[in-house]
Amino acid sequence: MDKMPPNRLILRLYTGGLAPLLGRFILLLTTTGRKSGLPRITPLQYEVVDSDYYVGSARGKQADWFRNIRAEPQVTLRVKNHIFEGLAEPVTDPARIADFLELRLRRHPRLVGKILQMEGLPSRPTRSQLEEYAQRLAMVIIHPKRKP
Repeated sequence: MDKMPPNRLILRLYTGGLAPLLGRFILLLTTTGRKSGLPRITPLQYEVVDSDYYVGSARGKQADWFRNIRAEPQVTLRVKNHIFEGLAEPVTDPARIADFLELRLRRHPRLVGKILQMEGLPSRPTRSQLEEYAQRLAMVIIHPKRKP
């Protein structure tokens, strides 16, 4: 039997009743396909900062969902069982991405530390190490049109 891709599995679990649990860490981002014009749903880890939703792209500017946002910044979010519209702001500045990584490290030191170690960094990198790493990443700040 073929294995289900991780994103599809998370999507199925999220929509299959586990949204209240998974939604504490993962949101579902719906973008508009830049070529097809069709809705594309991507599960992503997130952080809330001042009522905005921050998501990072480990694949940098090459991630399909990031490229879709650059073409059409109007998005839909599902966080737990709340669905709402937002305007996505792409961010590629390494200093801003390093700020986000520092925030994630403070909030989730073990999880983010392990992710950084898998990327070849120490679990507690210096600011300069984070900024160097952030040069190949991208992130998006999603400004909700209304509070969920």
